[in-house]
Amino acid sequence: MTKIIGLTGGIGSGKTMVAEYIKSLKIPVYIADDEARKLMNTSRIIKAVTDAFGKEVVIKGILNRETLAQIVFNNPEKLQKLNSIVHPEVKKHFDNWVQKHKNSPLLFKEASILFESGSYKYCDVIVTVTAPVETRLQRVINRDKTDRESVLKRMENQWTDEQRIAKSDYVIHNLSFDDTKKQVNEILKLLKN
Repeated sequence: MTKIIGLTGGIGSGKTMVAEYIKSLKIPVYIADDEARKLMNTSRIIKAVTDAFGKEVVIKGILNRETLAQIVFNNPEKLQKLNSIVHPEVKKHFDNWVQKHKNSPLLFKEASILFESGSYKYCDVIVTVTAPVETRLQRVINRDKTDRESVLKRMENQWTDEQRIAKSDYVIHNLSFDDTKKQVNEILKLLKN
């Protein structure tokens, strides 16, 4: 029986680093944000997004992610509308991916908005990756070459660590890579039993 493990955490928590480490152990990991990005350039989603947000969100047949982000990230209703277009497609894609990997005892789904999207309901176990807010802020500022205020706005659209932890089976405190790997290995050992 395959166990589906949801892997989540706020922006800058290090969940993608954890996902990459898990992948290096030959355990399949579905990176929801990457797959959503790819799916957003399919004609069906481009049409639905254009119908919902106007032609200015498309340049040369491809979604202009910056324009779309400016529209939705300061407007919860519009963000909800975008999510209602994209999330069902990601769910379908994930279900197909699970079928392809059904012989694996563990499958991970890494998603920054696992709870917000409701996709946690399809997971057997939830693992949350945390880090102090200042650490997360600095990581994202350095990674995205952005400013503190932009990162804080993105954080406001996500659940807090406290909210995630309350609904999680395991928590990884990501402060140093070596310590994080040890925590992941311990959790994997428990999940395999």
